[in-house]
Amino acid sequence: DVTGASGATGGVTAEGEFFFLEMNTRLQVEHPVTECTTGLDLVDLQLQIAAGGRLDPEPPQASGHSIEVRLYAEDPAQDWRPQSGTVHRLALPGRVAEFEVLTGPGLRLDAGVQDGSVVGVHYDPMLAKVIAYAPTRDRAARMLETSLARAEVHGLRTNRDLLVNVLRHPGFLAGNTDTAFFDTHGLATLAAPLADAAAESLSALAAALADAAARRAAATVARGLPSGWRNLPSQPQVKRYDGDHGEHEVRYRLTRHGLVADGHPGIVLVAYGARRVVLAIDGVQRQFHVARYGDAVHVDSSLGPVRLRAIPRFVEPSAHVAAGSLLAPMPGSVIRIGAAVGDAVDAGQPVLWLEAMKMEHIVKAPTAGVLTELPVAVGTQVELGAVLAVVTPAESGEPSAPADIEE
Repeated sequence: DVTGASGATGGVTAEGEFFFLEMNTRLQVEHPVTECTTGLDLVDLQLQIAAGGRLDPEPPQASGHSIEVRLYAEDPAQDWRPQSGTVHRLALPGRVAEFEVLTGPGLRLDAGVQDGSVVGVHYDPMLAKVIAYAPTRDRAARMLETSLARAEVHGLRTNRDLLVNVLRHPGFLAGNTDTAFFDTHGLATLAAPLADAAAESLSALAAALADAAARRAAATVARGLPSGWRNLPSQPQVKRYDGDHGEHEVRYRLTRHGLVADGHPGIVLVAYGARRVVLAIDGVQRQFHVARYGDAVHVDSSLGPVRLRAIPRFVEPSAHVAAGSLLAPMPGSVIRIGAAVGDAVDAGQPVLWLEAMKMEHIVKAPTAGVLTELPVAVGTQVELGAVLAVVTPAESGEPSAPADIEE
């Protein structure tokens, strides 16, 4: 028996006869690969056939190699958890064709979103398809991973890092791929951030300097003075950020002799503004492009893309949540409740179920205790970060860990 990605199901007899029980006669998600290697516009051909036209009786001659990746709003490192929210920026570097048949080596982008698009919870989380075409498979893979690594993908968390790591992997480049590729090479390794901890720390420093430049540009008094300027040596400026590698406390001073940043000796500040910071690191100048959307900060550089969250100096009292709170990992709808207020729950016990992006997500108790609050019911629509329930730990004085989510 055979089941295809298109939904076609059927079988073949011992005599070589094929029988199909069902077939979806539609273009596949990967049809740009066929278009790149044959030079044919499959959509245009469909329209011609619908109008009574005929296909060339001779099959097209394929040439070159094409690779397509699907950019998804999902977090592979968190059990492929789908993401929802605003796509602030989606841009690939260089010349990129959009929904066009490539006539030579290059990149193509078939995107279903644009800057400012909001990804909801009711549909598939695919944002775009990125396709590379080149004379050799290795060159196509290199073109694709370089473009994705340098792309500006701001807003939602995506599978971009996973795609780049796979495209760079020796096993993939050698063609040693199968359905167990993630298990063989480790999903945690393949889904790791492209920027390491050192790169993230430098990006946090660049983010702090860009934020200072933006504040000085908006100042109404002494705008020309550098941030934190004092006539005599004083305390450093301090900003804090959360990143994939943990929390970063940036401490720096802009002195008469240049930048002095704790933990970054020898770094020279070449230029800085609200969107661009240039640092000389070990004699090499590196540019950091900084974009901020509320408390979310994206820093793009040759060291790898970094996403940070600015930690406010003072937290509003209303923003505090009780210890043991189970927060919604995404917007969705409560479809089932597994416990009632006053019930004793065990660690890992399902408390409720959410439905989002055509998937069901189980929210589990992070620790043993008593369910003391349940502000939602079946049918309740919740936003990201909403309190779904509160579990008071069995051992007093020990706050519970974040809720476990299973999909």
